[in-house]
Amino acid sequence: MKRTLAWPAAAMLVVLGARSIVYALSPLPVIAVVAFLLALAASVAIVWLAALGVRERRLLETRPVIADARLRPGLLAGRALALWLVTMPAFALLESYIHWRQGLGWHGLHCLTGPVHRDAIPVLGALSLVAAALAAALEHVFAWMRRTLARIARTRPAAIVLVLPPAFCELPLVGALMAPLGARGPPRLS
Repeated sequence: MKRTLAWPAAAMLVVLGARSIVYALSPLPVIAVVAFLLALAASVAIVWLAALGVRERRLLETRPVIADARLRPGLLAGRALALWLVTMPAFALLESYIHWRQGLGWHGLHCLTGPVHRDAIPVLGALSLVAAALAAALEHVFAWMRRTLARIARTRPAAIVLVLPPAFCELPLVGALMAPLGARGPPRLS
C-alpha cells in the first residue's frame, strides 16, 4: 500500500517542482541539455552513495549473507521513463486548469509545447530521473536493512517492572473531585 501511494506522491512532487523551475527559467534550448546532465549526475551520485553504503556495510557483516541486495539500472530507467510519461500530461493539465481559471483559455498540451513552458519537458524528465534514482537508492538500502531490522525484531527487550509504594497510589484529591457540584444560576448581565 505504501508503494502504491509513493509513486503518485512522487509524480505530484515532480510536477510541482518542475512548475516552479520552469517559471524561474527563461526559455533556452540549452536548458534541456543542462537539465538532463544535472539530473544524470545527481541520479548517479544518489545511487552510487546508496551502493557504497550497502557495500561497506556488507564488508563489516560477520554473519553469512545468503543473497546480496542488487541494484537494477533497467528498472530505474523504466521507472524514470514511466514517471516522465505520467508527469507530462499531469503538468499540461495543471497548467491548463490554472490558465483557464485565470481567464486565459484552455491550452491542453500546448502548455508543454508552447513558447512559455517549452522547458517543462526536459525539466520534468530530469526530475523524474532524480525521483526514480531516489526510489532505487531507498529500495537498495531498505533491502539490505531488512536483515538488521528482522534481527532487532527477534530480540525481545527485558520487561520493566515498576514497583510503587502504597502511599504513592493514594490520591488525596479524590474526595474533592468526586464531590457533587451544586447547581448555579445564570450569569448576571449588569
